[in-house]
Amino acid sequence: MLILDDWALAPLDASTRADLLEVIDDRAGSKGTIITSQLPVEHWHSWIGDVTIADAMLDRLLQTTHRIVLKGDSIRRSKVKPSGEQPDQPAPEVQ
Repeated sequence: MLILDDWALAPLDASTRADLLEVIDDRAGSKGTIITSQLPVEHWHSWIGDVTIADAMLDRLLQTTHRIVLKGDSIRRSKVKPSGEQPDQPAPEVQ
């Protein structure tokens, strides 16, 4: 199982695109790959940056997928407590 977490956070250079295509091509149809991303799938093609490589990569990735699309706010964002206090703020320093 290969897990690509936070897919598409940074741009891809030509060497990275070629290496990623090779990894995806080697795994296509025979090994599991999980991809997590905040970038919607419809924007992956432009993020990859090369039309030919993007077509090849996405063809292999998306042909046998199970997509889970989450909606709503991130659970990582802090929520205000009923008292109005922010939960992730450090305690004030005592001198």
